[in-house]
Amino acid sequence: MLTKSQIRYLKAAAHKLNPVVMIGNNGISEAIIKETERALTAHELIKIKLGNLPDEDQAEIISEITAKTASEFVAKIGHIGIFYRENPEKRGYKLPKD
Repeated sequence: MLTKSQIRYLKAAAHKLNPVVMIGNNGISEAIIKETERALTAHELIKIKLGNLPDEDQAEIISEITAKTASEFVAKIGHIGIFYRENPEKRGYKLPKD
């Protein structure tokens, strides 16, 4: 579970990133989960474009992604979700301790 200061740090770091996974109106598929896994392993911190879906559907998608990829949901800004999963081999982000 991320702390408030870690979320603030990751949101600031994600500001300059572009979405690497796009989810259309058909929702989530196994291919999207695989691509998300690959992106999290390579980058640790990613943005996902959640499509023009209602907020309830976006919340379901966020839940499914975090469960299936063992990632942390950082924030949702508009139709973009920010996700983080530490890669012990990479360790590109130094999260605040508190």
